[in-house]
Amino acid sequence: MIYFLALILFSTASFLFTKKGFLQKKILNQNNLASTPNYYGYCSVIWFMIGAVLLIIALSKQNKLSIELFTLISLIFTVILNFSVQKYITFQFNARKHFEKSFLLILRVTSYISIAITFLIIISILVEAIRFFSEIPLSSFLFGTKWSPQSALEGSAGAGNFGAIPVFLGTLLITTIAIIIAVPFGIYSAIYLTEYASARFRAIAKPILEILAGVPTVVYGYFAAFTVAPFLRLVLAKLGISIEAESALAAGIVMGIMIIPFVLSLSDDVMNAVPESLKNASLGLGSTKSEMIKKVIIPAALPGIAGAILLAISRAIGETMIVTMAAGLNAKMSFNPLDSVTTATAQIVTLLIGDQEFDSNKTLAAFALGITLFVITLILNLIALIIVKKYREQYE
Repeated sequence: MIYFLALILFSTASFLFTKKGFLQKKILNQNNLASTPNYYGYCSVIWFMIGAVLLIIALSKQNKLSIELFTLISLIFTVILNFSVQKYITFQFNARKHFEKSFLLILRVTSYISIAITFLIIISILVEAIRFFSEIPLSSFLFGTKWSPQSALEGSAGAGNFGAIPVFLGTLLITTIAIIIAVPFGIYSAIYLTEYASARFRAIAKPILEILAGVPTVVYGYFAAFTVAPFLRLVLAKLGISIEAESALAAGIVMGIMIIPFVLSLSDDVMNAVPESLKNASLGLGSTKSEMIKKVIIPAALPGIAGAILLAISRAIGETMIVTMAAGLNAKMSFNPLDSVTTATAQIVTLLIGDQEFDSNKTLAAFALGITLFVITLILNLIALIIVKKYREQYE
């Protein structure tokens, strides 16, 4: 943090000093002046930041990068740099063009770094997953019906304890419940906000509903464990139906509430993107508003709505905290929403906590679940992107 503040301080000094030097030369009256004083200051900041980063890398290798040393070297570097750039402060030097090229380079480098980090994460998971599958056959993992890593033995003897079907069955069950809750509420809310609500109500209600997307998932977990689950037990007990203290139903309902904003916001955007000419033509031909919604807006916005639903499914599949707190951790071959089940993300957390050897099959199983989950969500996201892209090409 101190290094960062020092960089900001010296960058600001470099900018102001260079800009002042430009103004003192009084070359603003040149007819073919291509850059304003600010661009000369931006160029000095870029040069300073590049030099400072190189200094940090060089000094950090020698373990001599104290804040005092860094501050002193930065100060000397800033002074030398500012004296050096003064000779470039002429109207012939196109600082704006130089800045644009440098800015483009910075954007390109940051983009490449982001992509590289993504690939490094994938590779790190994939390498550990391959180690797991070298011990446990892939077929036993994908098609096995018993998930009990805690009781697994080292080597092939433990292969029968790593069947992932109960885990992904629980994931599918909770995700299905969540989608059943989220899709109707999200789409109907989007229709109301788009076609029926007043502009004032829409301006107030939509941000409030979208706030749900920013609520920490641990809060949803508390809501599911201490409010929804007891309420379900109370209601179902009066009907003579038994439900476990931790159930897929409670977790699925709350997870559905959590992803309503995803469906609502994206559906609202695509419905608003439907051309007014189509709506007016439908109304002009005698359709009622509800008929116009059913026969014009929904079909026209259907690709975008489908993309919103797929993105919401991806979000539900990756949720961990609500499941851990409200659905339990029991891997069962059950599709009963009243049972306690578990999901892949909840099992990943369970496998990676506690004191255990990192090389054990139990730990490595978390990476196998992770890479499988990554492939599933990647496919869903790709499908969603393809659908949304097709929609945009049609109406933009």
